[in-house]
Amino acid sequence: MRTRSSSKNKNKNKWKWVWISLSVVVVLILAGVAVWGAGIIKELDSFQKKPEDSIFKDIEPDKTVEIPKWEGKERVNIMLLGGDARDAQEGEIARSDSILVASFDPVTKKAHLFSVLRDTYGEIEGYRGRINSAITIGGPSLAMKTVGELLGLEIQYFVYTDFEGFKSLIDTIGGIYFEVEKDMRYTDNADKNRYDINLKKGYQLLDGDKALQYVRFRHDAMSDYTRTERQRNFLKAVAKELQSTWNLIRMKEILESVSPYIETNLSVTDMLKLGQLGVDSHVGGSAQIPPMELVEEKTVGGASVIGIRDADALRGYVQEILSTDETIPVPSETPDANGGNSSGSASSGGVSGSTGSRS
Repeated sequence: MRTRSSSKNKNKNKWKWVWISLSVVVVLILAGVAVWGAGIIKELDSFQKKPEDSIFKDIEPDKTVEIPKWEGKERVNIMLLGGDARDAQEGEIARSDSILVASFDPVTKKAHLFSVLRDTYGEIEGYRGRINSAITIGGPSLAMKTVGELLGLEIQYFVYTDFEGFKSLIDTIGGIYFEVEKDMRYTDNADKNRYDINLKKGYQLLDGDKALQYVRFRHDAMSDYTRTERQRNFLKAVAKELQSTWNLIRMKEILESVSPYIETNLSVTDMLKLGQLGVDSHVGGSAQIPPMELVEEKTVGGASVIGIRDADALRGYVQEILSTDETIPVPSETPDANGGNSSGSASSGGVSGSTGSRS
């Protein structure tokens, strides 16, 4: 359901940085557009790992699928996979703990961001399961196909990072000042309690460890539904910090700090093209996938998963989001001479959605 917002400036500020939160690497690309140099390009080139250095080197070839090519004129979609390697054995690939998809239209110059709930249950190349397990079966290419078919989009690029890469980025830029909306506590016995969560409510400086605690916390009433929104909001703050003059100057150092933890199929040429597209684009909107109205809580094999009530309706919902532009004001209802409501001048708000669907 669409509602009218009361403040154009609030809406614009809310989305100013969302589109660059599609991944750590694209944030860094866009932040570094003004400081390209031999050192910067060398570090960015290191994000695309050689086959023998890839964490996906042991994926069986017959499990991988063909990745669609981006010709530069059609819509381009990029998927960020945040891996949780704590439960993986040595040499194993971690399931995707976070899944984001950023979609850019080079014609309209609109960008949209989707947060995909990791426990969403769907088709994975011949069988059904949680979509976050696709990467462990067929690597990034299968994960891209799985999520792409769910959304009804072709995904051309991926960026993979893990907890330590995220922490390294935050520590290198000196932490992020951020408002923690409530006390957050959770004891995690994995890895000798290395990833326990213990945060106090209030505005504070979050270092890499505390920032990770914040974006991982999901032990409240809405679980992953609120966590995906929390992640988007925090990454907006990270993106803004990366645009500061000081961090632009230090871009080579920042790239060096995260390079060991990042893997992507983006070449430097791709990064340059997407960086320019990002600079030219504006945010059209953002949404959670699946939206609350299409969620169906179900149990499979004794485990809780997130089902989808109607797959076609979900793909239609994605297209609806892609057609929106929250920077365009909508008419507000103003009292007429008889005391009723009538469409008045354009309001200062944009399009928003129901709780848990668009944020």
